[in-house]
Amino acid sequence: MTPIATLNRRWTRRVGAAALSLASALSCLITTAVAHAASDYPNKPITLLIPYPPGGSADMLARPLGAVLQKELGQPIVIEYKPGAGGSIATAQLARSAPDGYTVLMVLAAHAINPSLYPSLPYDTRKDFSPVSWVANLPLLVVAPTPAPYNTLPEMIAYAKAHPGKISFASAGNGNTSHLAVELFKRKAGIDLLHVPYKGSGPAVVALIGNEVGLMFDSISTSLPQVKAGKLKALAVTGSSRAAVLPQVPTVQESGTPDFVVNGWYGIIAPAGVPKDVVDKLSKGIANAVKQPALQEQLAGYGYEVVGSTPAEFGKHIDAELDTWHQVITDAQVKLQ
Repeated sequence: MTPIATLNRRWTRRVGAAALSLASALSCLITTAVAHAASDYPNKPITLLIPYPPGGSADMLARPLGAVLQKELGQPIVIEYKPGAGGSIATAQLARSAPDGYTVLMVLAAHAINPSLYPSLPYDTRKDFSPVSWVANLPLLVVAPTPAPYNTLPEMIAYAKAHPGKISFASAGNGNTSHLAVELFKRKAGIDLLHVPYKGSGPAVVALIGNEVGLMFDSISTSLPQVKAGKLKALAVTGSSRAAVLPQVPTVQESGTPDFVVNGWYGIIAPAGVPKDVVDKLSKGIANAVKQPALQEQLAGYGYEVVGSTPAEFGKHIDAELDTWHQVITDAQVKLQ
């Protein structure tokens, strides 16, 4: 071997060794920084993105939850509204956020519906996020106008079978949970109902009160006041058990349609890559918050059923919901208009 070749070989070895040493040092620095960030978390305000405008069911949950959660974590919870595109605008913003746990998002059932409705979302629902906690469920309430010729769900089904396509149902929009829940119910009950979409739950409920449509599967938090005021009649709730705020109203399953449970659900997610210790701190903070009796009582008054799950439990729930709603949307050939 020539002297020059020997020198080159020694130089290559030294450069390689230096590179490995530098890579190892950088890896240690990153690991140490992440560990420190996790142990120090949180040391500044946390932003909670809400994918819908103020005043809706997400807001009704986020505000009282945020007030208790900031006591648990020792930092302010700053609520930021980012409505639009069925929640996907806020979700896309979260996907672009730093994976440090200081920006999180409250997701609703639409989070699992949107991938089957929107052809090109700017994120991957299964890969781009870290589940934190399944916070609460909010059953839907099956409501009808007071003049409707049926007072129970079995009576409504019998009327629909005797008059195919004559009962119209309102929804808060095409592809909304209030729409897809009925599509699923139609198939299980073997009936034909005519869909009339509105631009939000508010206009849909107004149309229902005015007897312009004959049925709606609405969020219990928005239709409950109308039921209590005698402007609508409640036929059933869609949860697995009766709602504490309406104990006299049976479930859909009790009313003769087995294996039908649909809940509006709410949870917190973070960007993918957030350190596990940070996710765990957030999850435990939320679980402790929803165990507070005062918060439980307040949320129960709105119809919410608190959960407070582990990240793994919430991840499994999201996966199951993605599969369920993909099948419903495919079978019903639902498309955005």
